[in-house]
Amino acid sequence: MKKNIFLTFVFASLFFLSTACKEKKVSLGNTISFDKEENIRYGNAPEQSMDLYIPHQKSDNNRNVFIIIHGGGWRGGNKSQLTLFTLSMMQRFPDDIFVNMNYRLASTTQYAIPNQMIDIQSAIAFIERKLNYNPRLILLGNSAGGHLSMMYAYHFDADKKVKAVINIVGPADLSDPGFATYEDYPFVEKHLIDPNILPSETSAIDFGSPVHWITKTSPPTLSYYGKTDRVIPLTQEKILDSALVNNNVMHESYEFNGGHLDWDKIPNRKFLIDQIEKFIQHIDKK
Repeated sequence: MKKNIFLTFVFASLFFLSTACKEKKVSLGNTISFDKEENIRYGNAPEQSMDLYIPHQKSDNNRNVFIIIHGGGWRGGNKSQLTLFTLSMMQRFPDDIFVNMNYRLASTTQYAIPNQMIDIQSAIAFIERKLNYNPRLILLGNSAGGHLSMMYAYHFDADKKVKAVINIVGPADLSDPGFATYEDYPFVEKHLIDPNILPSETSAIDFGSPVHWITKTSPPTLSYYGKTDRVIPLTQEKILDSALVNNNVMHESYEFNGGHLDWDKIPNRKFLIDQIEKFIQHIDKK
């Protein structure tokens, strides 16, 4: 029964995407609807764009803003990969605001960081101007997007605006021997971090590892890792959990059956959204 309901939602979402892409409203049920703006430019580069979903029934200014950050090895991917997941999250969190963002992709001539950190910061500033208040931010990303979510929240969020991080199969420690088998690891070593921003005696691998920047003031973090992931090994979960424990940071981590892309499949997606809901509720009570 639950599977049928989920499939009905997916088919309805696909129908919406294919036939009503120019509409300004997303309806996800009798009482759930969002005003949407697609491909909003938050910067001058073509890749600096976002899709924005705001609950149609306006409420107070205490809503969370989920900023969704796609994966793709830092130099690939697109926000469209997470559109259906974003719609699933919107159905579960009908009172919150959602941003599904693109960012400038890395290449052999353009470093991922700091550019992608600047893009997240610019997207946040754009949202704050548009909403005319400073919302509570939740960064959620998968794979490289999970890494970027952690990096921004742990190190680049100078004003501590990020309330929580949802890390889905994101690498937390780039020095982990298990991660070094990643087929694109040479790119990570040479092109992830601009050497001009490295502090003295800090390697690019250390600088680019989110665990390197965890402190006692880091935001609560929920992580989700695959038991048979050949891209991001399960050792990453243990390393991240250990760093969060050592700094007394509120956190939860879960494992799903499957590989790197299976987090978004039935029943893993529903389990993840269930845990996100409980996690956010727990944070809200503190």
